[in-house]
Amino acid sequence: MGYALAYSFIEHGATKVYAGARDPNSISDPRLTPIKLDVTDIDDIKRSREKAADTTILVNNAGVFRAASPLNALLNNAREEIEVNYLGAWSMAQAFTPIIKQNGGGKIVNMLSVASWRASTAMTGYAASKAAEWSMSNALRVELRPQGIQVIGAHCGFVDAESTKDIKANKVSLDLLVQKVIEGIQENLDEVLVDAYTRKIKASLYDDQHLLYATTN
Repeated sequence: MGYALAYSFIEHGATKVYAGARDPNSISDPRLTPIKLDVTDIDDIKRSREKAADTTILVNNAGVFRAASPLNALLNNAREEIEVNYLGAWSMAQAFTPIIKQNGGGKIVNMLSVASWRASTAMTGYAASKAAEWSMSNALRVELRPQGIQVIGAHCGFVDAESTKDIKANKVSLDLLVQKVIEGIQENLDEVLVDAYTRKIKASLYDDQHLLYATTN
């Protein structure tokens, strides 16, 4: 997902695209500027902010997924999901907001999930972390909009990527995901609902206990 989004920014005319990774040597494409970044490491975040001081669009794409039900979950795994998926995105937003504002405004794109709205007995910790990230994104949007920074939440189901190759489920293509995210940036949307399933789940929230949880998920 990260590579697909980065390449799409290049195709749409971005003059510089930074790619954060725990191992920056894994970023070999010369069109990308690698940065050492672990979103749970505050020192890494500070150094990345200094190196990428011309940033106008921040994409929070780092994520961790651990399959677990409520009663058999290892809570250390759940803590990791919270640290990366929720607090990592929050830390990056705090660090880069002054930079984006200084550069005349821009966007923060948080890559969320349909799991933001639907709890799961198969991935309880992941869904909880995404629900928390969704709430944080909404609060951040309210605070930053008057400052010229738009916060976009991108939601979708499983994406057809390397990380989901062993999951048997309908998957969203990378091409569709990237297309919708870019459209969301161009159109200044608050939320991007990438696929039909995500739109269905979002529309069900008015009666979620009946529509989403009446049967086992």
